[in-house]
Amino acid sequence: MDINFRKAKFKALAASIDQCPDLNEPEIVMSGRSNVGKSSLINALADNKKLARVSQTPGKTRAVVFFEIDDRFLIADLPGYGYAKVSRDKKAQFSALADSYFTSGRNFDLVLHLMDIRREPSEEDVAMLEYMNSNSIRYFVVFTKCDKYSAAGLKRRIEELKDIYNFDENADIFAVSSMKKQGIAELREAIAKELFN
Repeated sequence: MDINFRKAKFKALAASIDQCPDLNEPEIVMSGRSNVGKSSLINALADNKKLARVSQTPGKTRAVVFFEIDDRFLIADLPGYGYAKVSRDKKAQFSALADSYFTSGRNFDLVLHLMDIRREPSEEDVAMLEYMNSNSIRYFVVFTKCDKYSAAGLKRRIEELKDIYNFDENADIFAVSSMKKQGIAELREAIAKELFN
C-alpha cells in the first residue's frame, strides 16, 4: 500500500464551509479541544515537525486547516474547543464553524477524535461522542500525551475512560505520544486500512 504519510503538504485554509476545497479525495477530520495536540499529531504522522504550526497559545487555530497526504487523501484540522482566550462571540463563531462542518453534508470518511488521556472528560468531548454515535459517524478515539504512563498504567487508564465515555462499540481506540512517536505507526496503518481497503 503506497500510503506512508511521507508526502504531506498544506492544502488550504477555510474560515467558512464555502471556502473548503472540493472533496475529490477521501477526507479525515481531526477534532478535539484546544491544546489536545492535533497539530503535533499531524506532524508526527507525516514525520515533519514543520508541517502544521504548533501554537503555544491554546485556541489559536481559527479556521479549518487542510493538508494533503501522499496525493491520496485530505486531513481537515478543525478549530479546537474549550480554551480560546477570545470574546464569547468569537468563541461561538469558531464553535459554529466546527459544528457546521459536521452538518454541512460534506462527505468525509473518518473522524480522529483526540482527547488528552491525563484530563477528565469535558462536556464538549461527551457531546461530540454522543453526536457521532447518534449520527453513525465513523471515528477513531485517539488518546494523546500517553508517554506519561507506564504500559500497565496506560492500560488501566484507558479502561477507566472506557467506563466513563460512551464510545461506539466499533470505535477503534489508540494511545499515542507525538513527542515519543508512541502508537504513531499503528495509527498510520489503521488510517490507510480504513480509507483504502
